Amino acid sequence: MRIALYGKKYSANFFTGFSELLKTLAENKAEVFIHREFSEQLPAEVSDIITAKTFDKKEELEGKVDFLFSIGGDGTLLQSALLVGSSGVPVLGINTGRLGFLSGVSQENIPQAVKTIFAKKYSIEQRTLVSFVNGKDFFGENNFALNEITVTKKDTSSMITIHTWVDNEFVNSYWADGLIIATSTGSTGYSLSCGGPILSPGCGNFVITPIAPHGLTVRPFVISNKSKIKLKVESRSENFLTTLDSRSVTLPSSFELQISRAAFTMGLVRFPGDNFITTLRNKMMWGADKRN
Repeated sequence: MRIALYGKKYSANFFTGFSELLKTLAENKAEVFIHREFSEQLPAEVSDIITAKTFDKKEELEGKVDFLFSIGGDGTLLQSALLVGSSGVPVLGINTGRLGFLSGVSQENIPQAVKTIFAKKYSIEQRTLVSFVNGKDFFGENNFALNEITVTKKDTSSMITIHTWVDNEFVNSYWADGLIIATSTGSTGYSLSCGGPILSPGCGNFVITPIAPHGLTVRPFVISNKSKIKLKVESRSENFLTTLDSRSVTLPSSFELQISRAAFTMGLVRFPGDNFITTLRNKMMWGADKRN
């Protein structure tokens, strides 16, 4: 089996769990590829544990690896989406960060997770991505996001106005600090912190969530992820900020955003007993009450 590893800067106790991962992969005779920038951060002892090749981009993964292991927090997994792109390579999130909502495998469970994959007792959950259709001039081929596309004010303390259409039907002019177009995956992120609903991964929806709207009647709006969204922004600064997950560009107010579902999905590895409801209950402590 061929496994690609991707991570970012790590804490002092990270290498203990990472060493365990490498040892387990070596025991199972896996062919390992490590992202070049990540490999440069790792201590020399890695080469004593396993022989690995390096890679830089998704073209080196497509058809050449079976899985990509994202090692870090949820932010690292969002970056992993850019590495796998449309390649179809499924991603396993190993949590060395804090909450780890998407990266569900804890460090102590690494050996068991790897053994489960080699025993082929896993499933692949396909997640919808949101695409900034006319954003290739700014984001290149990576004009998509796993969590959300966000439009926010820039260089001003004043609100912006976001005129919004869904399938060419005018919805609203949002007076707000910004607007979030979140996938079902992203519904538990920024959108949730702004009062948006939680969507189950397979429900086939986007949610439009305003950020600090100037109007108590304005609420998050759930739409089909097959819909086409158009946004026009008015701002006193004549610019606004557009963000795809953690990547941002400044755009002029004259620019019209066109947003839709991406043409491909991202596969996340899931194990028996590992499901969305269980994750919600455990990570968000649903039902946690000292009376229970």
